[in-house]
Amino acid sequence: MPFATTDDAVRAWVRGWALSRGAAEPAVEPWGFTVDVGLPLPREVARHVLPAADETTVRKITENTAAPGVWLKTFVPPETLQAWLAPGWALAGGPGFLMSVPLDGPAAAPGSLARGYRLTGWTRGGVTRAVVRAADGSFAARAQVAVTGRSAVVDQVETHPAHRRRGIGRVLLRTLADTAARAGSTAAVLAATPDGRALYESAGWRVLAPLTGATRVAPDGGA
Repeated sequence: MPFATTDDAVRAWVRGWALSRGAAEPAVEPWGFTVDVGLPLPREVARHVLPAADETTVRKITENTAAPGVWLKTFVPPETLQAWLAPGWALAGGPGFLMSVPLDGPAAAPGSLARGYRLTGWTRGGVTRAVVRAADGSFAARAQVAVTGRSAVVDQVETHPAHRRRGIGRVLLRTLADTAARAGSTAAVLAATPDGRALYESAGWRVLAPLTGATRVAPDGGA
């Protein structure tokens, strides 16, 4: 396991995610972290992350948070979190997984893209972004990695439907893992959707815990 405990992986993910998204530095709470994200409704205003969620804590937080746009992130299955939520809250974002992989050092080569594709990348403020374009210059895929010392967070992995099953995602993952390893990271972590899980597992990532979100429902019924 690249992290000593799942809790260590969660802490690394929170720090790296905040850096990757340009959010505020995570504020430490007795039960975990609060991150000011700062996006307007209907997107995410802030999030609470509970590394070790329990019914009492979840109930207390959701009973005392009335503002829409606040999210809760936990590492329990959806059915468990659903039963703990106070009225006015709902599961959101779909089921997910916290995954990790060891970084054993810079690879000899990240692999090559299929003919016609071109990868470009840039680094700014501790975040490296990589974009793949097709031969006509159109968007094919993207991903980014935030390096926070000995750990790194891979984020915003997306492949256009028309360009899937061509090995682009694996090349992006290897490229970003190599970037993080060269910067001194020894392990990486990410949040995966069910669709993305297969790609990550094929690249050597393993599931550490379920990842389930919920948000306060707006008065009009939207999140």
